[in-house]
Amino acid sequence: MKPKLLFVSITDKANGAENILLQAARASNASLLFLKKVDSGGLNIPGDLHAEYVSTNSVSGGFFRLVKSLSHYRTDHIVFSTHPYLNAYLGFLKRIGYLKSKLIVRECSSVLTRYSGLKKWSYKVAYWLGYPGVNLVVCQTCSMRDTFVQHLPYIDRRKVIIQKNPIDIEQNLIKAEAALPAADATAEFICAAGRLIPEKGFDILIMAFDEIKASRPKLKLLIFGEGPEQASLENLISALKLEDRVILKGWIANPMPYFKHAKACVVSSIKEGFPNVLLQMMILNPVVISTNCAGGIDEIPGIYLAEADNVNSLTSAINTALSTKKHNKDLIMQYVEDRTPEIFIKSILNALV
Repeated sequence: MKPKLLFVSITDKANGAENILLQAARASNASLLFLKKVDSGGLNIPGDLHAEYVSTNSVSGGFFRLVKSLSHYRTDHIVFSTHPYLNAYLGFLKRIGYLKSKLIVRECSSVLTRYSGLKKWSYKVAYWLGYPGVNLVVCQTCSMRDTFVQHLPYIDRRKVIIQKNPIDIEQNLIKAEAALPAADATAEFICAAGRLIPEKGFDILIMAFDEIKASRPKLKLLIFGEGPEQASLENLISALKLEDRVILKGWIANPMPYFKHAKACVVSSIKEGFPNVLLQMMILNPVVISTNCAGGIDEIPGIYLAEADNVNSLTSAINTALSTKKHNKDLIMQYVEDRTPEIFIKSILNALV
């Protein structure tokens, strides 16, 4: 009998974790439940998928009303979520007996090593309150699982599994066929994408680009995304006099054509669970540079590796990648071919039994 699945997320913002839930929901024809609907930059949800929104005003309001919205899914379902606070909240509802359906949670980042102070303490409290009620915890890499069980010894490690992030190769190839805007169609550029937050290391990337700009006078750096670090990055660009060379493009619905046509794609993160954008870049471009920001990245064949949070190392990797004439695309495609959304959700459900 086919299980009844519900995927729950804090918002429908088209970020990495939310895109993974959408891929899994599409692969299993499951329902989606969001605590809040974003005003812009939301997921492109197919019309044949059922999606509900708990609140249009605030995330806190969504948490408050979630209990009522879950009433249809309390029993005979498998509930899947992917943000630590939300995971903990749902786990707590399991512990007190309100939610009787099985609960799978995915760790989107190693928050207990990523944060410190009050923020870290709040996550520790959330984990302690909710995670003992979870049926299965999904980590993206071996190092993430090791960190999880080390910091949370009260969680049965047999319930903590490793499942690589999925990637829909066909959909990404289709999206990449769209034409670039006329202003960028003839430009020579490298690109990066992600939320404008310190963990993404875009300041490191901009400083690395400053080191190579003289030797590549026509090259531009395009960064896609929005976030709280925008003003700081704009100030850095201005200080380095790179206004005409480094462009913060903001959030766009489909960056895939840029990934495809770039001279190189760059992941400059300092700390990640696993950067989902890296997989998209690898499918579309044979020249991909990534910092060693997550477990397993140093094992990926065919990409150019740099140390995290190191301007000189990233500069060297970008120079090497741009100077190399032949790149091994076949190795890269072999790495991603077993990461389909169907394999992702099937493997997780098999581990739940």
